Amino acid sequence: MDTFALVVTILVALFFTYTNGFHDSANAIATSVSTRALTPRAALAMAAVMNLAGAFLGSGVAKTVSEGLIEAPEGSKGMGILFSALVGAIVWNLVTWYFGLPSSSSHALFGGMVGAALAGGTEVIWNGVLDKVVIPMFVSPVVGLVAGYLVMTAIMWLFRRANPHKAKRGFRIAQTVSAAGMALGHGLQDAQKTMGVVVMALVISGHETYGDPIPVWVKIACAVMLSLGTYAGGWRIMRTLGRKIIELDPPQGFAAETTGAAIMFTTAYLFKAPVSTTHVITSAIMGVGATKRVNAVRWGVAKNIVLGWFITMPAAAIVAACCFGIVNLLFL
Repeated sequence: MDTFALVVTILVALFFTYTNGFHDSANAIATSVSTRALTPRAALAMAAVMNLAGAFLGSGVAKTVSEGLIEAPEGSKGMGILFSALVGAIVWNLVTWYFGLPSSSSHALFGGMVGAALAGGTEVIWNGVLDKVVIPMFVSPVVGLVAGYLVMTAIMWLFRRANPHKAKRGFRIAQTVSAAGMALGHGLQDAQKTMGVVVMALVISGHETYGDPIPVWVKIACAVMLSLGTYAGGWRIMRTLGRKIIELDPPQGFAAETTGAAIMFTTAYLFKAPVSTTHVITSAIMGVGATKRVNAVRWGVAKNIVLGWFITMPAAAIVAACCFGIVNLLFL
């Protein structure tokens, strides 16, 4: 029964990674598709490959998720807590995907972990949640907004005398590189989050101990599922990011993607903080758009997105807590 619970939990974790892929594929490629720098299928294929590569570039984020947010629960109850946390995250991912709202898969997972841990009587490491989740949740969009504005301002100044048509053509080519960087950063951040959950499941079952290297099969499985989900695409969310916030041109798309990629790599390597790729790219798009004029950004759409950010963790936590109640009643 313990082995069965471990297998089911790992399979659910991999399914979460798949939903993360199709939910967040828009983060990497929406701007490139909306500016016609890449065709949708080419963009999705490129993003899938770069997601796969990015998953192997580090393990700091995985360590934060597996050790820094909740105390590792024990036994079958612990596996029930992890299972419930993942169900909470998956349900919220599917709801927000259906409505085309670019909420954060990362914060859905963290909310699910906290909600299930509280319901199951497992200690939540509140300092870790505050330092690694809550503070970055508020800081990263501000940094994305300001950095996107500054990067776009610099581009406008550097190319102020350039031929507009030649410049746009050049930035369409450059967007291939910036979109690849964004997808690489997405793999670096988001595949590791699921790796952390799988490692925690292996620790609970006694197959691993904290401090061991992440098994290669875990890295491969999480990376492949994220890539498959990415290739499946997230057209609803892509529409929101690519066109509803602001109509982007190639220089703006390049600026937003470059800003987003830089923030994701910096937070993963310097702070080992699992930031939301959704928060980063959405705020960067807003910052870039504001250089045109403040009312060029459709702030009504932006307000709905920000509202989604605030309710993601509590909503996923409530679903996860309810799920644990059912699991506890039926199986524990």
